[in-house]
Amino acid sequence: MSHSSSPELQFQIALTMVPAIGPITARKLIEKVGSPRGIFKEKSETLQKIQGIGPRMSQSFNTSHLLLQAEKEMEFMKRHHISALYYKDPEYPERLKECSDAPILLYVRGNDGLNPSRSISVVGTRQASTYGKDLCRAIVLGLCSQLEDLVIVSGLAFGIDVIAHRAALEGGIPTVAVLGHGLSTIYPHAHRETARKIIQQGALVTDFHSGMGPERNNFLRRNRIIAGMADATLVVESAAAGGSLITANMANSYDRDVLAVPGRTVDQRSRGCNSLIRNQVAALVESAEDVLHHLNWNRDKPQEGPTVIPETMFSREEKKLMELIQHHHPVGPGELSIHSGLPIHVVLSLLTQMELKQWISVEPGNLYQLRISLT
Repeated sequence: MSHSSSPELQFQIALTMVPAIGPITARKLIEKVGSPRGIFKEKSETLQKIQGIGPRMSQSFNTSHLLLQAEKEMEFMKRHHISALYYKDPEYPERLKECSDAPILLYVRGNDGLNPSRSISVVGTRQASTYGKDLCRAIVLGLCSQLEDLVIVSGLAFGIDVIAHRAALEGGIPTVAVLGHGLSTIYPHAHRETARKIIQQGALVTDFHSGMGPERNNFLRRNRIIAGMADATLVVESAAAGGSLITANMANSYDRDVLAVPGRTVDQRSRGCNSLIRNQVAALVESAEDVLHHLNWNRDKPQEGPTVIPETMFSREEKKLMELIQHHHPVGPGELSIHSGLPIHVVLSLLTQMELKQWISVEPGNLYQLRISLT
């Protein structure tokens, strides 16, 4: 990785700080001139002849202000153990490098998960339902239990994002959090402890320097990195519009797979996912098995008997039904209602959710039995 002592880093950072210079224009300049250092050393008369660079923009490179800012950024990086990856560095995420609008510089804290054999981004609504959270956790843990070299990428936001990160940490695989701000802070603050764990078991990644706060437009910009770093993007609950759909459409524009979990037509939190599926932008998935099948990923880890799901994943009612199914299988919903004391409509709703999570299966005669082992 590039470190704070790299002689070229100051110019690489300064280039990202030039107003109105995005990654596409920055790459064009580098291709024409040869390097960020060369851009800052070049005469403005020469720069303004490059397509897309006029007289005003060419003057932006004739100032020492940006280089002083970059020097301060390097000092910040050294104090906080932050590395930088230039887009031509071998450690730069290979998947992201394939995207034409990928940032020319990434700030990284942590050092795992940037170039795995398999990578999937998981995104969704911040106002996730219990069903969405449970299913997201079940899918990620299911993937963790069957794949060795896998990384989960998300955005550390409330709802689905942080559930995906925490499930990856629990499953013992690296997870990468792509931030919409600089590494001088963590937003939301409630996720600081999760961020600390991610640094130890993955990485925090951003293309924003330390002076950039969590502004609204930044989060839309970081979505391209979430999509670009993964083989596929999985959407678990999304409204009809929002950041998750933007990420999914970006993934689609990069020719990456898009997957979505379906939901009830009357649920606002499922309209985005249902729309992706209906318009054939996303493949319908309901479990880790569906993800493996659609992406044609072979299991790395041997499957020894039924999957074991920790009891902490179950609600009190789910646990009660699971134990009853374990002792009375196969068993119908009416009998479960009698033994559990739960109303039949509650039992039917819980059975539907547990079947979607592939914890149980239904046999002829509407009889249920377990597909997993209880701890």
